[in-house]
Amino acid sequence: MPNDRLRDAILRNGMTPVGIAEKIGVDPKTVERWITQDRTPYPRHRHAIAALVRESESYLWPNAVTPEKASRLGQNEVIQVYSRRSSVPYEVWRRLIDRAEEHIDILAYAGLFLVEQDPGLIDTLRQKAQDGVSVKILLGDPTRPAIERRSVEEGAPGVMAAKIRQVMQYYNRLGDTSDVEVRYHETTLYNSIYRFDDEMLVNMHVLGIPAPHAPVMHLRRLSGGDLFRTYADSFDRVLLSSYKLERTEVAP
Repeated sequence: MPNDRLRDAILRNGMTPVGIAEKIGVDPKTVERWITQDRTPYPRHRHAIAALVRESESYLWPNAVTPEKASRLGQNEVIQVYSRRSSVPYEVWRRLIDRAEEHIDILAYAGLFLVEQDPGLIDTLRQKAQDGVSVKILLGDPTRPAIERRSVEEGAPGVMAAKIRQVMQYYNRLGDTSDVEVRYHETTLYNSIYRFDDEMLVNMHVLGIPAPHAPVMHLRRLSGGDLFRTYADSFDRVLLSSYKLERTEVAP
C-alpha cells in the first residue's frame, strides 16, 4: 500500500523523490520504495524528510512513532506556560506574526485584543497575505446561542456578540484580499488557537473566567510530537465546519 501522505507532502513542497534522495544522501530507488511500498525509513532519514517537507513524523509514518515517544516529544513542544493571556508579552505576539511565512491561523470567539494592542495589525495581515502567507481567521457567529451562553457564563450578557461585531469592523477592512479568509463558527470553544507556522499560542478556557485571565501555552512543533498536532487538528476541524456570513448579518 503506497504512502500517499509522503508522496503528497513531497509534491506539495515542489520536490521530487530524486531531489529528496539527493538532500538526505540515499538512492532515489530507496525513496521510491518508501513511497510506493510504504517502507519506513530509519529515524535519521525520517527526521530529515519531515524537516524538508514541513510535516511531523507521526503524520507521515503514523506507526513509526510509538505513543509513548510521541507523548515525550509533545512535552518538549511546550516552550512556555503563562498563567494568564494578559501576561504574554506583546513582543511575543509581534515576533510570531512578523516571522510567519506560510500560515497565520486564528480561532477565537472575538480575539478583539489582537487589534486593540496592535493598531497596525490589519495592514500587517494584508501585507502578509500579499507575500503569500495563508491567513485564516475563525470567529464566533454572533447570531448563535453559543456566543450568548459564553457571555452569560462570564457574567456579561451580550458582551461577546458585541466584541465580535466590533472586531469585524477591523477585519472588514481586509476586503477581498487574496489568501485571507474570515469565517464564522458556532462550536463550543474549549481553547482559542493562534498558529504562526510551527509555533502556536493556545489560550485555554475556564468556565466563568474571561479569556485574558486564563492560561496560555506557547508551543513549537517537533517532528514526531503530538501536542502541537492535537491543537492544529482541532483548528482544522473547526475550519471544516465554518462558514461565511454576509457583512450585513453581523452589523450591530
